[in-house]
Amino acid sequence: MDTLDAMATFVRAVDLGSLTAAARERHTTQPTVSKAIAALERHVGVRLLDRSTARLVPTEEGQRFLDHARRMLELQAEAIDTARGQVRAPSGLLRLQAPLALGHLRVNGWLLDFLRDRPALQAELRLDDRFVDLAEDGVDAALRLGGTPPPHVVARRVGVSRRGIVASPAYLAGAPRIRRPDDLSAHGLLRFNAAAAFDVLTLTGPRGATATVSISGRYRVGSSLAIREALVRGAGPGLAPDWLVQDLLETGDLVRVLPAWHGDPQHAWLLMPALRYRPARARLLVDALVAAVPARPGIAPVDGR
Repeated sequence: MDTLDAMATFVRAVDLGSLTAAARERHTTQPTVSKAIAALERHVGVRLLDRSTARLVPTEEGQRFLDHARRMLELQAEAIDTARGQVRAPSGLLRLQAPLALGHLRVNGWLLDFLRDRPALQAELRLDDRFVDLAEDGVDAALRLGGTPPPHVVARRVGVSRRGIVASPAYLAGAPRIRRPDDLSAHGLLRFNAAAAFDVLTLTGPRGATATVSISGRYRVGSSLAIREALVRGAGPGLAPDWLVQDLLETGDLVRVLPAWHGDPQHAWLLMPALRYRPARARLLVDALVAAVPARPGIAPVDGR
């Protein structure tokens, strides 16, 4: 038995949650993967997987083995990269996670361009608004918006996006004029589900002035893409980050309302698992993202740099 290969199969089966998915990724069959893990269990003398649940989960002994197996595979990758030096370009599979809307609008096209000139690389873009355990899920890097990064990852702030009030020209043509922040109280603002408990909006204006406005609205939705569509359809004005609507502002489908006023900016974070060693392909991806994120539409460099 090739122990390292069996360990890699075990790790990916746990990461993907099924033997079938691991087999598909490794271009083999589910019985072959099952036999490899069974042989590994016989080799170490303990049961590694609990197969009684709908999703593959490691046993208590399997979880301890999983942590060591990851480190062993990292060392193997480091040894190979060191031996190759500059002889070969980085190769292998990259896994990048991003929020659904950001990934769809601003990351997907960039990642395709990134791969086009690097034929030795493969990529898996995971679009998910939930935060996942990067190391446990085998993710090389993740983009997150706003909030404070969790303590168990390496985090780098790579961009910032202005948040302002926007609306469609059609909506504004048939609605009361909005000349100052207080006028927003007469309009039903589109809001995220997560903001349902808040009935006030605080904006910052010229020379640091602030305005707190009572807001109401008939429509709330838990998707940035749905908010974007609702804005274009004239369902109301809304507070939106520039990365979500920059292209629509440029085409005139949306316009800025109270352009001198804005909400708290939304920060873009690049997160990486806290690993001792990163394969060359992961380092290449991280360096490329650090340069690319602040150049995406609606995202500016941190501190204006």
